[in-house]
Amino acid sequence: MLELAGIIILGILAQWFAWKFKIPAILPLILIGLLVGPIAAAYLSEDGSKWIEPIWNGEKGLFPGDNLYYFVSLSISIILFEGGLTLKRNEIINVGPVITKLITLGSAITFFGAGIVAHFIFGLGWDLSFLFSGLIIVTGPTVITPILRNIPLKKDISTVLKWEGILIDPIGALVAVLVFEFISVGGGGGFTKTALMEFGKILLFGTSFGFTFAHALAYVVNKKLIPHYLLNVVSLSTVLLVFVESEVFAHESGLLAVVVMGMVLGNGKLKNIKELLYFKESLSVLLISMLFILLSANINIEDLMLLYTWKTVLLFAIVVFVIRPLAVFASTYKSNLEFKEKLFISWVGPRGIVAAGIASLFGSKLLKEGVGGAEYITPLVFMIVLGTVLLNATTARLFAKMIGVFLKSSESILIVGASSPSRLIARFLRDKGKRVVLIDANKNFIEEALNDGLEAFNVNVYQDNLTDNIELNDVGYLIAITGSDAVNKQALTNFSKIFGEHGSYKIASSVETKNATIEERKNFFTPNDDFINLCEAYRENPIINEVKIISEKEYYKTLDLLALEEKSIPLFIEKDKGLYLVPEFEKTTEERKELVLSYLGKKLVT
Repeated sequence: MLELAGIIILGILAQWFAWKFKIPAILPLILIGLLVGPIAAAYLSEDGSKWIEPIWNGEKGLFPGDNLYYFVSLSISIILFEGGLTLKRNEIINVGPVITKLITLGSAITFFGAGIVAHFIFGLGWDLSFLFSGLIIVTGPTVITPILRNIPLKKDISTVLKWEGILIDPIGALVAVLVFEFISVGGGGGFTKTALMEFGKILLFGTSFGFTFAHALAYVVNKKLIPHYLLNVVSLSTVLLVFVESEVFAHESGLLAVVVMGMVLGNGKLKNIKELLYFKESLSVLLISMLFILLSANINIEDLMLLYTWKTVLLFAIVVFVIRPLAVFASTYKSNLEFKEKLFISWVGPRGIVAAGIASLFGSKLLKEGVGGAEYITPLVFMIVLGTVLLNATTARLFAKMIGVFLKSSESILIVGASSPSRLIARFLRDKGKRVVLIDANKNFIEEALNDGLEAFNVNVYQDNLTDNIELNDVGYLIAITGSDAVNKQALTNFSKIFGEHGSYKIASSVETKNATIEERKNFFTPNDDFINLCEAYRENPIINEVKIISEKEYYKTLDLLALEEKSIPLFIEKDKGLYLVPEFEKTTEERKELVLSYLGKKLVT
């Protein structure tokens, strides 16, 4: 009881520590696992036992037999399902082919390259060498996200890394399983004849189970056949059912099934998708915390000592600095990505829970079977996991600045509220070449925005932690245009410092349009109009004009009210002519002021 409670408590403390110091949680989690496991047994315990023994050894332990690995497999299925829920089709318009090549051609290069290197450096047999290389194909989405969260990057770079990390997990697991089966049956022609058949079965059952159960779950949820209080637990049990059933029909097809299920649900019209995502995200955090501590604690000090050699450093260097860049540059050949963007993607390739979990499982099984060299598999994979995370966590931001992918000026625009006027403004800015993201708690508004071809997310500003979305790292303007003054204020209060680098604005309330001070008016999106006036103007004239022709007296009156010398005017409202947006949204305050004055001086009519 004490050990189980200790794992949960230590895991959550590690997660808090990682959040506080902005590092991937995997670092403190693995270090805690090593401390309470092999280090405690070798140096801290009087009787030479681990403080936390994951597998029952005849005297103590949390999981008898292979139950630890069953727990690991089920936990990974939930983690990957949650990752699949976050994958949106509209994210990969520009980089879809790159992602496809990374998880196919890139995986093949990593598999053969790392396998050959492991064979010649450590002298492992070809079968074990390729088992090792199959395990390190995967990159970890739960590791990549915290690394990139505080690095402002172009959306395409973040999208490539996120999608690669989630989609490549089942592929790496599949390759590792095929190699493991090859070792277990002793290779030969029999295996060769059945390998393609097994591969086909995994693809068939993984995709069909995932697709079918996703639509079935969406149907029963949307038809309200499940009470609200059972929604999350029914969804959880369905994920486990899909994983187990798919595994029964085709061994190791379960991971593919849950990823497909998550992707179908995430891109469908499932009601309550946000609640489901919150629940799965919280559960994933708990499971990741437990898994890394358990798997690290399960390593023995003898296994760690195997790595105390120059060969380990050489293997790590070749995998990270030669094979990973080779795979990325081959996969991005003739793509729209710039050289510096390819270089950054090559640098960021941390391995995560799937590699660690499957390595522990296969390493232990091969040791029991007496396969020579099997003792290297688990510690070598953990070395790659810990080394890549440590390298990327400490250098990714600096490397981004060095090669020039670090965005010095975040020019994208986040609009809180996706009503008709908001969508009109978003379309105008998008057509001017700006990246505009709409968020709203109203699902119908978001659906209409998506139908307009806009980038939009169903988000509640009171609940969502938008800072976790690595694809919003390039946002520098925040505009709150909802009918609720409380929501608008909440958005500016919580997110101005993060997304309002160049300016944070909100629509005024009816009271504020009359009684606000000059200081308060600095953040008004429109000088003298509230949301109702904005909607009326849109209804009468649903068009955008680039500049409003007003008299010089009116201009300076507005200038005084808004203190334009400090803040620019994003929008004018003229009910008989529509909405007027000041052009060149990204320019500095002085440049914008001079631009508006030049329009006035020339008396241009729009």
